[in-house]
Amino acid sequence: MNLRERAKQIKKDIPAVFLLLKKRKTPWYAKALAILTIGYALSPIDFIPDFIPVLGYLDDVIILPLMIIVTIKLVPKEIIEQCRIESEQLWKDGMPKKWYYAIPIVLVWLLIFVIIIKAFI
Repeated sequence: MNLRERAKQIKKDIPAVFLLLKKRKTPWYAKALAILTIGYALSPIDFIPDFIPVLGYLDDVIILPLMIIVTIKLVPKEIIEQCRIESEQLWKDGMPKKWYYAIPIVLVWLLIFVIIIKAFI
């Protein structure tokens, strides 16, 4: 598998990693890493800020795919294959319309915003 095919596979694996959280047979440590991976993928905060030339995008190119790969390695093969099939079904009618998954992220950002404002007032 060349680099381009591998990158496409990793992009497809992001929703599969989310679906791993719903499976009872997924080990707890894989679920914990999946939560961190999804949170990091959705969070606008990076380990290396994007405004730093070249280095800013390294985390998007290296860290996130590495987290996805490690998460997938921790899950039994039959579970990840089932999640990959389910994730393809999620996108067959267009983008999923489950906007309410963004609520925890928005709440965390609002909490951070309030804390910063309280610190300066």
